[in-house]
Amino acid sequence: MTHSTTTRIGLLALLWWLTAATAWAQNLTVTGRVLDATSQPQPGVTVLEQGTTNGTSTDGDGRFSLSNVPATATLVFSAVGSVTQTVPLNGRTTLEIRLATNQTELNEVVVTGSRATEGRSNILTTSPVDVISAREIKAYAQTDVTQILTYIAPSFQSTRQTVTDGTDFVDPATLRGLGPDQVLVLVNGKRRHTSALVNINGTPGRGSVGTDMNVIPPAAIKRIEVLREGAAAQYGSDAIAGVINIQLKDDTTGISVSSTAGQTTKSDGQVFQADANLGFGLGRRGFIDVSGQFSNRSFVDRSGPDTAPLIYLGTSGGNYPSGLSDAQKLDLKARDNALVAQNGFNRRDIRVGSADTRTYGSFVNAAYTLVPSIGLEAYFAGGLTRRTGRSGALYRLPTQVTQTDASIYPNGFLPFINSTVNDASAIVGLRGRVLGFAADLSNTYGRNALDYNVTNTLNASLPLGTSPTSFYAGQLAFQQNTTNLGFSRKFTEVGPLATLNVAFGGEFRVDNFQIVAGEEGSYRNYQRVVAPATTPMGSPTYAAGAAQGFPGYQPQDATNKSRTNLAGYLDFESDITEKLLLSLAGRAERYSDFGSNVSGKVAARYSILDGLALRGAISNGFRAPSLQQRYFTNSSTQFSGSVLRDVLTTNNDSPLTQAFGIESLKQEKSNNYSLGLTARILKTITLTVDAYQIDIRDRIVLSSQFNRDNPLVNTLLGTLPVQGIQFFANAVNTRTRGLDIVANERLTFGSDNRLTLTAAANFNETVVRSFNSSAFIDSNPSLQNTLFDRAQRARLENGQPRSKINLSADYGYKIFGVNLRTVRFGEVQTKDPNPARSFIDQTFSAKWVTDLTVSAQIIRNIGLSVGVNNLFNVYPDRLYQDPNNNEQSLAYSTADATNRGRFLYNSNQFGFNGAFYFGRLNFTL
Repeated sequence: MTHSTTTRIGLLALLWWLTAATAWAQNLTVTGRVLDATSQPQPGVTVLEQGTTNGTSTDGDGRFSLSNVPATATLVFSAVGSVTQTVPLNGRTTLEIRLATNQTELNEVVVTGSRATEGRSNILTTSPVDVISAREIKAYAQTDVTQILTYIAPSFQSTRQTVTDGTDFVDPATLRGLGPDQVLVLVNGKRRHTSALVNINGTPGRGSVGTDMNVIPPAAIKRIEVLREGAAAQYGSDAIAGVINIQLKDDTTGISVSSTAGQTTKSDGQVFQADANLGFGLGRRGFIDVSGQFSNRSFVDRSGPDTAPLIYLGTSGGNYPSGLSDAQKLDLKARDNALVAQNGFNRRDIRVGSADTRTYGSFVNAAYTLVPSIGLEAYFAGGLTRRTGRSGALYRLPTQVTQTDASIYPNGFLPFINSTVNDASAIVGLRGRVLGFAADLSNTYGRNALDYNVTNTLNASLPLGTSPTSFYAGQLAFQQNTTNLGFSRKFTEVGPLATLNVAFGGEFRVDNFQIVAGEEGSYRNYQRVVAPATTPMGSPTYAAGAAQGFPGYQPQDATNKSRTNLAGYLDFESDITEKLLLSLAGRAERYSDFGSNVSGKVAARYSILDGLALRGAISNGFRAPSLQQRYFTNSSTQFSGSVLRDVLTTNNDSPLTQAFGIESLKQEKSNNYSLGLTARILKTITLTVDAYQIDIRDRIVLSSQFNRDNPLVNTLLGTLPVQGIQFFANAVNTRTRGLDIVANERLTFGSDNRLTLTAAANFNETVVRSFNSSAFIDSNPSLQNTLFDRAQRARLENGQPRSKINLSADYGYKIFGVNLRTVRFGEVQTKDPNPARSFIDQTFSAKWVTDLTVSAQIIRNIGLSVGVNNLFNVYPDRLYQDPNNNEQSLAYSTADATNRGRFLYNSNQFGFNGAFYFGRLNFTL
C-alpha cells in the first residue's frame, strides 16, 4: 500500500469519524412507550436523563417524549412497584420499554427517620413511615394539606373548628392522639416554623402551638412522609409523636394546571381552587420548580333553629312573660317576625360553621450544580402565602344591654372576626462532598403573622351612638431562623460490619414571638354606666369594654421576646449482618431561656425470614415550651361552666400567675417504646403492624378558668375588668398507648385492569396518670380540681377519635380510574367541668365517611375528575339540646332561653359539612 493510499484512507477515516462524532454530539428528541409486565400501557412512569434533571413522565397511554437529550445519554425509567430500568440510547430516538413488576418492593423509598446516605423502602426501615404520593394527594377533593392527611393517614387527625377565634383559620393537627405541638414538621428535611397562634379556646390541642401546613400548596408537593415514632434524638424539640416531612417537587418538567370546584348539598361551603406547577431544567445542571395556588372557600352554616322569640323588648330577659297562652305567644312571635322584616334582619347572619377563607400561595424549589467534579450544589426552597378569613363570633342580643347599643344595632348583632395570615419561608444551602463525607450547610428562615380585624361590632362602653363598628385588634407574629451543618458517610465492610453510616452535625436556632397591640377602641373600657347603683353603697352597672367578639390586644399585652438554641447530634446506622439493621442517635441541646436537654434513641430491625421482620425502638425525647406558651397574654370572651365570661390569659412571668404558685415553664420529657412487624405476603401484599407507648412528664397545658365566683380568685383579680383567669403550667403526666396497622396490595389482571387495595388503622388511648399542682393551690380546697378540670381532661383523653380505620380501592382501566375510600372516625366525648352536671356529658358515636372519585384522561393533555366527599351525607351525632350545656349549644346562661344560633353538631371528629360534590379539570403540557 502506497503512502498516498494510506493517507487517503486515513483522511477518509478521519472524515467519517468527525461526521459520526458531529451527529453523535447532536441533541435528540426521544419518544417511546412504556409497558408493564403484561404488555399493558404504564402511565405515570418517570423518565429521566441519568445524571441530570431533564425528565418527563408517561401519559395515560404509557407514551412519553423527551427533548434535548444527547445521543450518548442513558435514560432511567422508574415507577412505584416496578423494577427501575436504565437504557443507553446509543443514538436511538424511539424506544419501547417493558418494566418488570418488583415483587420485593412495592413501597416508596423514604428518607425521614434516618440520616443514611441512601433511602430505604418503608418496609425496610427501623421505624414506621407512611408515604403519601402526589397522585394520592390529588385523588380526592380535599384541598388543604391537613384535610388530605386526615383522610389518608389514620394516625393523623385534624378538623376545622368554629367559633374559636384564630383557631377558625389555623386547623389544629395531631399525630397519634397527642398535641399539635408534639409533632415536628419538616420541608425538604429542614425544620418548619410554627404558627404564631396559640389555641386558647375549647378545641383539640387547647393551649398548644402547631404548624400551619395549609400554607403549602398541594401542587408543590412531591410526597409527604409521616414518621410515626418519637424522633427528638434525631430532629430535636417537638418530635415526641413523630415527624411529618413534606418533600417538594424537584423533577417536574413542563406545566400542570388543575382547577377544582364544588359545594355541599345545602348549597354552602362553595370551594373554588386553581393551582399550577411549572418545572424546567437549567442546562442539565439544575432545575427550578414553581407552584402556585388560589383557593376560595365559603362559609358553612349549621346553626340550629331559633325557636325562641327573636325580639321581645317588653321583658328584661327577652323571654315571653309567664302565664301567656299559646295564641298570645304566637301573636308575639308574629310581631317579632314583623320587626325582623321591617329592619332587614337576616336570620342567616346568626350562623355557626366553618369560616370564609381565601388563600393565595406560591412555592419555589430549585437546585443548581456549581462544581460538578465535587458535586457542589446550591439549593433554594421558599414560599409566600396570604390567607384571609372571616368567621362569626357569638350573637349579641338586643336585651344584653351591657354588650350592645340599640341606637346602632336595634336588633342585636353578630360580630365578625376577620383574620389575615401572612406566611413566608426560605431555605438556602450548599451541599457537596468534603473528605468523602456528604456535607450540607443550610439556613432556614420562617415567619408567620396573624392580624385581627373585628367588624360588625362595637365598643359598648362608649357613649350611646358613638362607637365605631370595626376595630383593628392587633397582631401575633412568630419568626424562626435555623442554621444547620451536617455530615454523613456510608462505609462498607467496616471490620465485622457489612455497612456503617455515620452522621453528625450541629444546629443554631433563634426564635422570636411578638404581640402587637390593637387600636385603643378595640381594648379600652370607657366606663359607660348602664344602670345606676341601687343602694347608696352599691356600684353602678357598667357596659362591657373592648370590641365585642374579640377584644384587642392591649399595650400591656405587647410582647417582643427571643431565645436561642444550640444543638449537636450524632447518628450511627449499620447493617450489622444481612439480617440485622441497628441505628443509634443522640442529641444535646441548650436553650437560652430554660436550660439543657439530652436525648437518645436505639432502633433495630431483624429479618426473621425472607419477607418477615421485627422492628422496634426505645428513645427518650423532649419538647421545649414554645415562646408563645411562655409569653402570650390577652383577654377573650369564653364559656366557663354555664356563663359567658371575659377571661384573662396571663403569661408565665406575670405576678398573677406566680400568685397561684405556678413555676416557670420547663420542657416536657418523654419515653417512647415501639415494637412492630413488617411482612411481604404472596409477593404482592405488604403488611406493617406497630405497637407503641409514649409516656410524657410535665406536659404543658392551659389551665381551666379560675373565676371570680371564688372569693380568693376575686381578691387576686382585684379591679381587673375580667371574670376569670387562666395560665400555662406543666400540669399533667400522661401515657399514650396505641397500635398502627397498614396493609396494601397492588394487582394487575386481565388486559387493562389495575387495582390497588389499602387497609390502614390506628387505635390509641391517652390517659392522665397524675397531676402537678402548686403548694398554693393544694393548700386552698376551693381551688383544687380547677387547675385541670374534668372538661379539660376529657378534651385531652377523649376529645379526638381513639380509633380510625381507612379502607381504599383505586381501580384503573385504560384511560379511566375510580377511587373509593371509606374512613371510620371513632367516638369522642365531652364533659362538663362541674361533676354535679355530669348529666350533660355526651359521647358521640363512631361514623363512617365515604369518598368517591371517577376520572378519565380525555385526551393526552386533559383529564377530568368528578366525585363526592361524604357520599352518604353523614353527620356527627347531634349535641344534646340542653340550654345549660353552653360549651356545646351556645346558650348564654341558664336563665336565657333564647339560645340563638346554637350548635347542632360537634366538629371534633370529621366536621359537619355533610356531602360535598366537586369536579376537577387537569391540564398538562
